[in-house]
Amino acid sequence: MQTVLTAKLKLNTTLEQFKALRTTQLAYRDSLNYVSQYAFANGKMSNAIRLQDATYEEIRLRFHLPSQMACSVPRQVGASYKTLWTKVKNNAVHRKEGKTKKRYKGLDQAPKFISPTLTYQYKKDYTFKKEQHVSILTLEGRVIVPYTGYNKHVALIQRGAEIGASKLWYDKAKKQFYLLVSLEIETADPTPETHKQVAGVDVGMRYLAVTATMQGDCTFHSGKQIVPKANHYARLRKRLQKKGTRSATRRLVAISGRERRLKQNTNHVVSKRIVLQHPQSLIGLEHLTDIRERTKRRKGKNAKQRKANRTFSKWSFAELHSMIAYKALLHRSMAIKVDANYTSQACPKCGHTCKENRPNKGLLFVCQNCQYTLHADLVGARNIAMRTLLIRQDWIGTGLLSVRPDVSDDEAKAARLKRYAGLRWSSDTTPSPRL
Repeated sequence: MQTVLTAKLKLNTTLEQFKALRTTQLAYRDSLNYVSQYAFANGKMSNAIRLQDATYEEIRLRFHLPSQMACSVPRQVGASYKTLWTKVKNNAVHRKEGKTKKRYKGLDQAPKFISPTLTYQYKKDYTFKKEQHVSILTLEGRVIVPYTGYNKHVALIQRGAEIGASKLWYDKAKKQFYLLVSLEIETADPTPETHKQVAGVDVGMRYLAVTATMQGDCTFHSGKQIVPKANHYARLRKRLQKKGTRSATRRLVAISGRERRLKQNTNHVVSKRIVLQHPQSLIGLEHLTDIRERTKRRKGKNAKQRKANRTFSKWSFAELHSMIAYKALLHRSMAIKVDANYTSQACPKCGHTCKENRPNKGLLFVCQNCQYTLHADLVGARNIAMRTLLIRQDWIGTGLLSVRPDVSDDEAKAARLKRYAGLRWSSDTTPSPRL
């Protein structure tokens, strides 16, 4: 099977090359905003072909982009509008079902592209040369730039890994260009024989991740040192946004980068620890798509409620899941998604499910039926592990692995939840070695 990696290559440019790349980046961004305005004014178009037919000549004439870049711009804008339309339609469904009252406003005005990051197509806009040099297209023609990067990624490029599109990213603070290259590498197809172990991962704010295996092993990855820092950035951002001066805006840019790097580094560390602890395993993750629409938020304007809602929204769990998924493939494991419903409310011992099993939504789980008592996040991880084991057993029986639950079919989901309700925790439910 194919595994996609992103290689971050540092470009060692001369002053002339730096100016050429920067000029190209800004022209690409301006063309994105021009096409976005055109799409918005013409019925919020998302069809890339129609956008290209209508704007290609103007892009070439006004922004002087090369032909391939001029084709990439409408595709990128069209993809952005398709994503926004999907969110609008999903929001309409959730409002009709009473899951939320908030209207999604992403298409109330034309999306504005702020980042100057531009997309290059391999063998059309950029190619790799010998001795760690890369040829990159600019408005003034091609420039050949030496690069450095992670040794393993550089080795994959030089040994003929399948190379895809790349993005030219500019680090404004360091005034440095990077080329983010997509690489596809071949990994062995997963089988039940190569993934004998099962682990469940529950994510949260008090503990960023809690893992559990069917043998009773567990690991807690605390957010005690990180979450207060993230909350500090949130409070500081609010004060700076309220102030609104130019110096406050510059400060906002600086702290946004720090906050992003803090969370990204933490997610990298936690995901790597989880994957290294569970080699050759099937790792279960919660399917958290539309979680903010499907969960109730605290209402009110007091400080405690605002802080709780902000904390609930700000950690990048999707990023943590994606890092676990791609790192798992590189360590002969595999991550799959399971239904997230009632994982923190269902008793793993007797199956009784109710909100009262978690008094005040705290860290203590107390089953109201059998009095089974355990850490609430560990209960969630064990329920996820049991659901993952059930999927593995179906994989053995049918030969097909469900990597993601189908949430579009309500009847199928109800049937899955009914099967989950019959699961019971026992350390003896570990997969047999002969499986």
